[in-house]
Amino acid sequence: MAPDRALTRHDVNGNSVIKIVSKSTPVLREFELLVLLAALSLNDEAYPLAIGEEIERRTNRRASRGAVLITLERLEDKGLVTSSYGDPTPVRGGRAKRFFRPKPAAVQAVKQSLERIDTMTTGLEALLGRR
Repeated sequence: MAPDRALTRHDVNGNSVIKIVSKSTPVLREFELLVLLAALSLNDEAYPLAIGEEIERRTNRRASRGAVLITLERLEDKGLVTSSYGDPTPVRGGRAKRFFRPKPAAVQAVKQSLERIDTMTTGLEALLGRR
């Protein structure tokens, strides 16, 4: 297993903040991060169409069911989500929905992605119009 590494940044008071980042957690692509955040917010109702709708609702970014499904399958291959099928429904012509549930490693990967973004925006608050 690869060793962990330290990520150092400075808080608003100029103090050094050191975070240990595990290299064993996969680095997320932008759309993977959006898909995981949507899945986390949907809890037990996280299936591709609902995830795409959640991304569109929150970001105004189009997220097709196919793109979401491919991303979820890639995240499943990385060990970040699990999937299971619900009961068949008449609305879907007797087909079952495939639900996805983020694993604890997914939550860690999301946290690390957000920390990287936070680290990279430190000192750019005025330029970016952020507090």
